[in-house]
Amino acid sequence: MSDIVKEFNDYRSRMNEKILDDNNKIIKRIFNLDTNAYQPGALDENTKELLGLVASAVLRCDDCVKYHLETSYKLGITKEQVSEALGIATLVGGTIVIPHLRRAFEFWEALEANKN
Repeated sequence: MSDIVKEFNDYRSRMNEKILDDNNKIIKRIFNLDTNAYQPGALDENTKELLGLVASAVLRCDDCVKYHLETSYKLGITKEQVSEALGIATLVGGTIVIPHLRRAFEFWEALEANKN
């Protein structure tokens, strides 16, 4: 597994466990809401992940972008679909999104490198 993917997943997992172990009802409910929001409904999972990716890029949350990229990759969303979604994010968010776009492309390449 690529170092940047492994480092991200290890850190995220470790810190999420610490956060949830704190037993804060509000935080636990937010985590639960986040999980359930991405379940299939009127919109399928792929569409919801791409929407999450676009929103995360516009909001300039690199951790969120990485999470949605990895989930998109696991769902079989193509690089072309991700690229198109990130194009929309850059259009909506403006040039300030470009540094996050660079890191997103780097992370996607790392995900692709893991399959070899």
